[in-house]
Amino acid sequence: MADAQQTVERMQLGLVLQELRSRSGRSQQEAGQAIGRAYVRISQVEHGKGALKQEELVVLLDLYGASRAERETVLALGVQARRRAPRRAYTDVLPDAFQRLADLQANASRIRHYTSGVFPGLLQSAEYVEAVIRACDGVWWDAASGQAETRIAFRLDQQRRALAAQPKSMSFVFTEDALRTVVGSESVMRSQILHVLQLAERHPSTSVQILRSTTVGNPALGGSLIVLDFSNAPRIGYAPTLYGPTTYYDQPADTTSMACAFDRASELALSPAESRALLIESLKEF
Repeated sequence: MADAQQTVERMQLGLVLQELRSRSGRSQQEAGQAIGRAYVRISQVEHGKGALKQEELVVLLDLYGASRAERETVLALGVQARRRAPRRAYTDVLPDAFQRLADLQANASRIRHYTSGVFPGLLQSAEYVEAVIRACDGVWWDAASGQAETRIAFRLDQQRRALAAQPKSMSFVFTEDALRTVVGSESVMRSQILHVLQLAERHPSTSVQILRSTTVGNPALGGSLIVLDFSNAPRIGYAPTLYGPTTYYDQPADTTSMACAFDRASELALSPAESRALLIESLKEF
């Protein structure tokens, strides 16, 4: 059987199934036998190159000992993965969408991330992460729900996974006002700047650039975007929003434009060496 086109939803389904199988200690051979398929088919699905029938997914979920929430998510992803109708973008409205973004980031070979007014998530120190998320507690979710703690733990784990996973190139561009906007406290800001300097030092394949507030011609002004490239899958683009569901783009017309926007912002930004000097200089303010 020929491989199906890799789409965001098929890649998400595959990564979730791979994680559940690994956690259960089952092999691809065992999974294939459970649904009467060759292990090659399991490999195809786990790499986003196909989908499975609902009844096959149910058998695998039983085999993997999936929780009720995991079963609901996988079955819903399965419906999306089996769709053949063309679509412009994919909006992830399922619970724990941020977890699936982390899966994609961990498996990417290259990450390009532009933000305006805030340090990119993968560059945030633990103190900065907590301050950002605490500011949203009781606003975007019920303070009594315990979501703040869950989101803080997730963000830190997301960073660990992205940095510890397969070697990848990571390029970050953020606007200069992120250095001036106090998040948490001046102490938090100082530790955040030091964290970025240390991170860039420890990971030579990571590029950090700052876009001056006086720069003219920024095509991503006021926005934020993430471009993910994979060694064996199509490029995916993601435009973070302040509130609402997660929307992904995997059509070349969209992802090419998003990559061009990032590259243009990178061209306009200070060089990594100049950005490092500005970070060091900004420490004097805190």
